[in-house]
Amino acid sequence: MSTTNSIRTALLLGLMTGLVLVCGALIGGRTGVVVALGLAAAMNFGSYWFSDRIVLSMHRAQPVDARQAPRLHSIVERLVATARLPKPRLYVLPQQAPNAFATGRNPEHAAIAVTAGLLEAMDDEELEGVLAHELGHVANRDILISSIAATIAGAVSSLAFFARWGAIFGGVGGRDERGGGGLIGLLAMAIVAPIVAVILQMAVSRSREFGADATGARFAGQPYGLARALQKLDGINRRVPLRTSPATSHLFIVAPLTGGGLTSLFSTHPPIDERVRRLLGR
Repeated sequence: MSTTNSIRTALLLGLMTGLVLVCGALIGGRTGVVVALGLAAAMNFGSYWFSDRIVLSMHRAQPVDARQAPRLHSIVERLVATARLPKPRLYVLPQQAPNAFATGRNPEHAAIAVTAGLLEAMDDEELEGVLAHELGHVANRDILISSIAATIAGAVSSLAFFARWGAIFGGVGGRDERGGGGLIGLLAMAIVAPIVAVILQMAVSRSREFGADATGARFAGQPYGLARALQKLDGINRRVPLRTSPATSHLFIVAPLTGGGLTSLFSTHPPIDERVRRLLGR
């Protein structure tokens, strides 16, 4: 993954952490911050640890061995040898919309799932590009980073919830030595902070997609298969959208929650044209 993407992700996570601290200061003490972080961490730890089972079950993914999907296994075996990664478990989703995702808490417990439509729509070089992209997520430990971002965003949402109740009962902490922001500060935080947290979380997700594209192109030895696959995926998914939950849309190589302009702030993925441009160095 490029240094630029690493720095961008670190800055975004830093901004999210700073948002938590600001929210805590407005509430007027450290206790709320500690409680919110603890609750969010506990919830997201469970999601992170069991993410592969949860997501695979949600999408009715079926495991496939080398006899059932020889082409899929052959390409993955070639890529993991180049990437020096453990071979992930492989699954097929019974959907015709072409798509794929990777999950698992680390490279040793990773899984890659592809839809039946992806296997039909892609030639070998394009399929290799898609699988290399998913292995890029595994190598870059993006599931862990996404969990950290979700934990921080969850903490901000919890603090905003506390702030709403504080505003209802006339403020929490007041303007004392702990730096409480008073009623106006609580109301502003309750409204604005969750929106900012979601925007930053989506920005982290988009940054990880750029990183996985770059890593995947390196694993495949060239960017052209992935670039063609992204263009094909974009075109087909406009006609045959993937049936998925917004909670898992960020996992897929192309997701339904994308857009341009203002809506791109809440998109889990960058625009396909921008991804292709970066891949091809244009």
